[in-house]
Amino acid sequence: MKDQPYIVIMAGGVGSRFWPYSKSSKPKQFLDVLGTGRTLLQMTFDRFLEIAPKEQFFVVTNQVHAGLVKEQLPELEDQQILSEPLRKNTAACLAYAAYKIASIDPEGTMIVTPADHLILQEGKFLQTLVTAISAAQEPNRLLTLGIKPNRPETGYGYIQYLPNSEDSQVLKVKTFTEKPNAKLAATFLESGDFVWNSGMFVWKVASLLDAFRKYMPDLTDVFEEGKSQLGTPTESNFIATAYTTLKSISIDYGIMEKSDQVYVVLGDFGWSDIGSWQSLHELREKDDENNVVEANALIYETKNCFIKTDTDKLVVVQGLDHFLINESENVLLICKLDAENKFRDFVAQAKKKGEDFI
Repeated sequence: MKDQPYIVIMAGGVGSRFWPYSKSSKPKQFLDVLGTGRTLLQMTFDRFLEIAPKEQFFVVTNQVHAGLVKEQLPELEDQQILSEPLRKNTAACLAYAAYKIASIDPEGTMIVTPADHLILQEGKFLQTLVTAISAAQEPNRLLTLGIKPNRPETGYGYIQYLPNSEDSQVLKVKTFTEKPNAKLAATFLESGDFVWNSGMFVWKVASLLDAFRKYMPDLTDVFEEGKSQLGTPTESNFIATAYTTLKSISIDYGIMEKSDQVYVVLGDFGWSDIGSWQSLHELREKDDENNVVEANALIYETKNCFIKTDTDKLVVVQGLDHFLINESENVLLICKLDAENKFRDFVAQAKKKGEDFI
């Protein structure tokens, strides 16, 4: 087993952009968003079973959701569910996972994936992973998977790469750009040397730990001090204390934008991060007016909308264009379909009305 990769699934998100269908008690990764009978977390687990045994999976999640992970992935042992006491972004999450794996297998290779992505062409995806695993065996290399863009998307980060005549799939990274405006995104698409940042990574555990030592020494000091407690009864106490001292920073900002050892493996395998109602609208079956209707509904003079309700109520919609209508339990949301940048405000204001609404 030791020559197979370890799979780290990041399942700590709060899912505010899918509110109110996704709530803090059950974020989107724990929901059957795509109507397949499996939640996004379960679909991610199933996908990676093709290249690693269940014993080499770790799921990192907030401690309030550890029970949900155990419920949805009963194949995992308790020690494979890494519970975070506080949300400190992806650098802390991946440091915890890396030190945990290093305590088991210091020479291990680690694949990192969010829990809420959709991969349509899984055969091509696995081929891309094999390429990335091989490339990651070089000392200190940090690999990310880049997706060939097909539109000037402003909701994703972009990676610019340097051309390489020797290997057209594994390329040195030149720059990272977080969520550009529409004009810049169009320029990136036209240039041909930018790809979307998928948020999936492949590296030797030792390579990542070396990068943490070099670029995030404060974080390294915290984990080095307590690493002997990993895998022991005092692990949770150590993590609880450690997380109070860690900065909240992403792996992109903390490591990937600083290192000169970052490479991107180009992929084209039908990927979506299912990051918003609008992205889900693109994936779902639509009627003749480009509406997604998952409700008992009567639709008049309405187009480009997403209508989803969980009740037996009849929904009558007239004269709307590009709107979202969602009723989930005790919240009815009606807003522009592309209003994802407003959702944090929606959730913050709803919280003032009562915890039950979020």
